[in-house]
Amino acid sequence: MEMLEGIIEFIKKNLRLLLGASVVILVLAVIITTVIRTGDDSTKVRITDQTFNAQVARTDTEKQIGLSETEVLGENDGMLFVFDEPDFYSFWMKDMKFPIDIIYINGDKITTIIKNASPSSSAENLVIYQPKEKSDKVFEINAGLADQLNLKEGMTINIESL
Repeated sequence: MEMLEGIIEFIKKNLRLLLGASVVILVLAVIITTVIRTGDDSTKVRITDQTFNAQVARTDTEKQIGLSETEVLGENDGMLFVFDEPDFYSFWMKDMKFPIDIIYINGDKITTIIKNASPSSSAENLVIYQPKEKSDKVFEINAGLADQLNLKEGMTINIESL
């Protein structure tokens, strides 16, 4: 009984400290979880027998920047843009440093393939690319890979969990 009374007395004296420590631990857990979630937002994309490491662009800022800050894209790398619902999403090549193939996807099917979209350094004469039908994802890879992999509209793309 004395031990229980001692514990209760300790809690009463140190309640502020215990509550403060609990809040700090909770805040740290939220920060760590957020960093883990956003720190490596990538997935695997498989087309025919080729697997790509895809950086995922989900936020408006990530989508606006896209690959424009990338100097070189690895042969097995790409960027996957994920949208909430299918629509006719426009893409351009302003500030890009290399040409790419743009693959529009709806669900798991290729809807449109834009081959060899070339960089543009200015907003003048900027080509705007759009799919033939509504799409909910866009996958960008190095120019020439769509031909090399013999990609066709209607083909299935396998995307690891998003």
